[in-house]
Amino acid sequence: MAVGTVSLQPSSCLLSLPMWTTSNATRLSPETSGLLLGVLGVLGFSLTLPATKAAVADLDATVVGLGRAVIPSVLAAAMLLASSSRIPRRGLWPRLVLVAAGVVIGFPLFTALALQNLTAAHGAVITGLLPAATAVFAVVLGGERPSRMFWLVCIAGLASVLGFAASQGAGRPQAADILALMAVVSAALGYSQGAIAAREIGGWRVICWALLLAAPLVVPVVAVTIARTGLTAGGSAWVGFLYVSLISMFLAFFAWYRGLALGGVARVSQVQLAQPVLTFVWSVLLLGERLGGATVIAGALVLVCAVASQRTRVRRAPSKPEVPHLHVAPARTMLP
Repeated sequence: MAVGTVSLQPSSCLLSLPMWTTSNATRLSPETSGLLLGVLGVLGFSLTLPATKAAVADLDATVVGLGRAVIPSVLAAAMLLASSSRIPRRGLWPRLVLVAAGVVIGFPLFTALALQNLTAAHGAVITGLLPAATAVFAVVLGGERPSRMFWLVCIAGLASVLGFAASQGAGRPQAADILALMAVVSAALGYSQGAIAAREIGGWRVICWALLLAAPLVVPVVAVTIARTGLTAGGSAWVGFLYVSLISMFLAFFAWYRGLALGGVARVSQVQLAQPVLTFVWSVLLLGERLGGATVIAGALVLVCAVASQRTRVRRAPSKPEVPHLHVAPARTMLP
């Protein structure tokens, strides 16, 4: 890919996405760039539930949920070293810890456990709840202030998503539903904190540092679980596991976090309203699930709400102006 006059670092193939983003941001508005990158990230995430469902059919849920971070951790360390990335400042570490807890550990593990007893259609409820939950965290922690109309559009989209999932037999609340809800909260927290950190160090570095932070906890747990359950699985399970490892847990986050940072968490996160639609499409093609007319209608409503959310004004809380340091002379110099 041609990058113009931008000088590429070592491992240029892996770093081309964040650098492409920086180059093209000069030709597109931040909001437009953020939206496009958000769409790219959602496309990557939309296969997560079907891939996870295929993986947990043969592999232990803990191996799938936590093990998918092992390979990306190695890649993350290599990328940070190749790009000579500096260690983030101390004040950024709490946010990176929350990202690691939310999107590296919480969401993958809770989702894998839930999908042991839920279909991919039921799991679409998870992705349907994510935009609203992410927007709430953005308001509380990120300094963004969505307008009233934005909330109305968000609620309408959420209602469409829930109706969409219910039409596919989501069923009554059960233990797996609680796990799904915990996954939503975990991901929303990680998304909102990661977007704030991405404004300072870049989206790809956020997920890389988060992976490294989680590795000391993830690797021993996965090793013990593998020793207990083994790694016997069919081809489809391994394909699903590799997908969630390389795409869902790594590459998709490059586009996603950069998009959230450029376009605003509350607005770009609403692109995820379309993710359940895509997830059902992949479920039909890959898992053989059947879709009815209600799915098409609800999917259209979801897409309408996603588009409407982009036309709704979202105000970011103004940053505090910097107060220049004033040197006050000692009192004695003021005397004649």
